[in-house]
Amino acid sequence: MIKENSVISVFGMGHIGLPTAALFAKNGLNTIGVELNGDMVKIINDGSSPILEPGLEELVSSVIESGNLIATKDGVDASKASKVMIIVVPTPKDGANNSELSAVKAASETISKGLKKENLVIVESTVPPKTCEDLVIPILEKSGLKAGKDFGMAYTPERALPNNTIYEMTHNDRIIGGIDQKSVDRAADLYSRITSGEIIKVKNLVTAEMVKLMENTFRDANIALANEFALVCETLGINAMEAIEAANHHPRVNIHTPGPGVGGHCLSIDPYFIVETAEKRGFNAPLIKTARDINNSMPLHVAELVVKSLEEVGKTVKNSKIGILGVAYKGNVADARETPAKLLIETLNQKGAKVLIHDPYVSPEMMKSLKGQPASFEEVLESDCVVLLTDHDMYKKITPEMIKKGVLVCTRPILDPYKFRENGILFRGVGV
Repeated sequence: MIKENSVISVFGMGHIGLPTAALFAKNGLNTIGVELNGDMVKIINDGSSPILEPGLEELVSSVIESGNLIATKDGVDASKASKVMIIVVPTPKDGANNSELSAVKAASETISKGLKKENLVIVESTVPPKTCEDLVIPILEKSGLKAGKDFGMAYTPERALPNNTIYEMTHNDRIIGGIDQKSVDRAADLYSRITSGEIIKVKNLVTAEMVKLMENTFRDANIALANEFALVCETLGINAMEAIEAANHHPRVNIHTPGPGVGGHCLSIDPYFIVETAEKRGFNAPLIKTARDINNSMPLHVAELVVKSLEEVGKTVKNSKIGILGVAYKGNVADARETPAKLLIETLNQKGAKVLIHDPYVSPEMMKSLKGQPASFEEVLESDCVVLLTDHDMYKKITPEMIKKGVLVCTRPILDPYKFRENGILFRGVGV
């Protein structure tokens, strides 16, 4: 039963939506979490978290017990009961690398059925610029109310790092744009309750939408540059990380770290939203597209390193056991969305390899969906070629004697190549 005095509803109880709702509830606001997945609704209402994130289980448990948070599938009732509705639903890309906004559209349709005068609608989902103006507001105005006149509209991009989400949500700065100053001020007041970071108000919705995309595109392009440096260094026979670390001593240089590709729900997707928007307006955005192409190609380069390494010891990929350490897109997280491991595993399978995979964080269901054979840490280390793909802390403890067949492809700079080579290991890596 939804409380009549609930004032906030958060649409989407995923990696960002659930901690957002729980933090508002922790700060004394009656909050409704709207989620279409009935199993997730039950888990939340039982005081647990369906999302693996440090501190989130305890936070959800406390706000469920206090009565400040309740989860429901009924978004219309939630909208009717609320003064503020926040959209934090997924925005993946489709097969053509265009934004897939069906969840944003559906949430907007639902909210429109319960929208009232003086309500405030906030979008947090990462979207192409002008989505609020061209998609969300027209849907909300089906209610018969007018944005900026009858109800407020704001956009604020989430900024949170997996495994550190709660800290970042409560300490990072917040960018807020709105349809008018009243909307911006109301949203700013709301978010000031959950973050000690600076509230940065920008002139409009479109600017706020663009900020998030620029942040992640900057990082993606920097990683692409680092990856290209690494590929060049391989041709020169030098260690790319040594060169990068030395270059970063320059006070105005900050080259990122090369690796097997870019994954996650942000960096691997958000740049395409800028490309999509630019192309609709007649601009090609060549640098952003090239960066995406470079990072997307890195799993194929890793596969080439595997092939060359096996050939060097007189073996072929076909019928060889390839052991992959880590399928999460980054270290010490359970998130395998858009992971570079997927393309690498597919490529090795096509070449006839038997692919074993290990990850101490990723769920068995996700492991199986990647088409590799889940195996123990020890089994992976006994493969014909071991591929270290994710920089989990436990993999930093690998020693030369643990690589039983003597072939290691290390795509993250967490092991010393010289130490392994001195101990007879054929060590290859990205930029090494």
